Amino acid sequence: MTDGRHISQEDLVLYAMQALSPEESAPVRAHLAECPACRAELAELNGDLALVAMSVEQHPVPAGARQRFLNRIAAEAAPAQLASKTIVSPVVPIDAPRPARRVAAWIPWAAVAAMILVCVALEWRVNSLNTELLLQSQQIAQQTVASARAREVLDVLTAPAAQRVVLTAAKTPPAPTARAIYLPSRGALILQASNLALLPEGKTYELWVIPASGAPIPAGLFRPDASGSASVILPELPKGVPAKAFGVTIESAAGSATPTAPIVLSGAAPAAGE
Repeated sequence: MTDGRHISQEDLVLYAMQALSPEESAPVRAHLAECPACRAELAELNGDLALVAMSVEQHPVPAGARQRFLNRIAAEAAPAQLASKTIVSPVVPIDAPRPARRVAAWIPWAAVAAMILVCVALEWRVNSLNTELLLQSQQIAQQTVASARAREVLDVLTAPAAQRVVLTAAKTPPAPTARAIYLPSRGALILQASNLALLPEGKTYELWVIPASGAPIPAGLFRPDASGSASVILPELPKGVPAKAFGVTIESAAGSATPTAPIVLSGAAPAAGE
């Protein structure tokens, strides 16, 4: 690996690219610790590798390229080793000029290093764009749901066939009132109430649809705010059930399957289209 004075040019290149095995790297590190000339040469090689990595056109390295590269170095070194058995090589002084570096031998490996860095950067960018696209898709889905619900509310409020009912309480100043808009074909109901009395903990108001035939249908729980206002918007109701009246009762917090007397607000529904 060394000629007694310095590390060979090929081994310095492989060491700079971290292509030597641990066993091959150990004597190189030991020599570099004691040889300023080889350390300087290694520093130049590292600088050249960095420049090549930023400037060469990037191509994938063929499979087995490293092994063929090492085999070629071994083949070139074999005649020199054979000749050294019969010819005494002159001692190279430390101050003697070093042979010109064979840049072409390590350019492919520098290109591989640059390609790896580019691939890592591209992968990070792709992951970042995928995350941003997912967030935008979620926002679009939420906006689509909100827009569909807003259109449904507008359809109920403006439908000519919707029943509009004002619910009132008797002899309670200021009188609580509620206005219901009901579209039987869609099972769509909107209630706006005001001046409701505040309820203790564990109690809630419950809205009821009283059909033309059959038992009252629960249509939603609600509690008024500090001003006595409350609303029920598009509760889950069966479609196609005509209503003859609406009512509001006070129930436990979990609600009830049947109305509990007294009915605090009530109103008869006009015939469809009236």
